[in-house]
Parts: sequence; C-alpha cells; structure tokens
Amino acid sequence: MKTIKARARKAAFARRKDVHSEARSAAGVANLLSVVTEHKGKTLSGYVPIRTEITPVPVMAAMATHGPVCVPVTGQLGEPLRFALWTPDCEMTEGAFGAFIPATRQFVEPEVLIVPLLSFDRHGGRLGYGGGFYDRTLEGLRAKRPTLAIGYAYSAQEVDAVPLEPTDQLLDAIVTDEGVHWV
Repeated sequence: MKTIKARARKAAFARRKDVHSEARSAAGVANLLSVVTEHKGKTLSGYVPIRTEITPVPVMAAMATHGPVCVPVTGQLGEPLRFALWTPDCEMTEGAFGAFIPATRQFVEPEVLIVPLLSFDRHGGRLGYGGGFYDRTLEGLRAKRPTLAIGYAYSAQEVDAVPLEPTDQLLDAIVTDEGVHWV
C-alpha cells in the first residue's frame, strides 16, 4: 500500500500543479463559502496554503466575522494536529513543513474542518501528504462529537478511487472550483 500511495501522490502533485490558478481558486472560494456559511458561529478550521494548494484564506477571513477560525499546527509525527486561533490580521510565523501559523497561539477544537488534499474520490476518500495528521485528528474529534470534514481541492484532483487503509478518515463533502459534492 505504501508504494501504491507514493505513486498516487506523485501523480496528484503533478495534476494539481498543472491546474493551479488564481481564477480556479476564486471559483473554489465562492463554492466553499456557500457551504461553510451554513455553519456560522461554529469553530472553523482552515489552512494557509502551501505549494499549489487551493486557498481557503478569503473564506476564513469572511467567516472570522461570524465565529472563531483556526489553522492547524503540526506537531511530532504520530500526533494529531492542534488548532490555533487565526484572524486575518494576526502575525504569522513559519511552522512545520513550511505552513504558516499564528505567532501567538491559543488552541481550540474545530467543529468544521476545511481539509487540504492531493486527490479525492466521490466516496469521500482523501489522499494527503502521508503523515496521517488529519486522519488521527478527525478520528479523535469525531469520537467526541459530530465533526464536519470538507475536502477542498481543484476538480482536476478527483480520481476514480483513492487507495485507502482502515485508518483513513472519510470526508463528508468535497468542494472544488466546479462545485460541491456531499458524500
């Protein structure tokens, strides 16, 4: 499975790089906003994009006027993510893997997560970077209470079937530059 996922990641990086654009990102923002506004007031996790990830930052900024917004902070391999409160004007510093995080961190637990990914399928399967951070995190959060996981990507990142293991957590919805798909 490790080899299969490694090949799938390599192909997914290339596909995402080929379609990454401001126009597609803007279309994705409109679709994502239509989904997350239904959850105003709930703690929302977004992310600061790295590499060629589609950006949720405009959605995070819009939602910050309605309730708490946070971003993931990556710890040691094998640990779940922690989430630091974020505001559009907070000072940021570089964290693990080149992701920017708030310089001053107050940790919260999100109820709605915008999840970055490399590829997805229509059954809620998600291929990430391989550290298992979101899988461990979603498993822990879902054990406590209902937690909505929204995959966010370019439509070209869709594949027929993501290679999955028993520890992989499924997404509840996928939002792309072309629309919204509920699983």
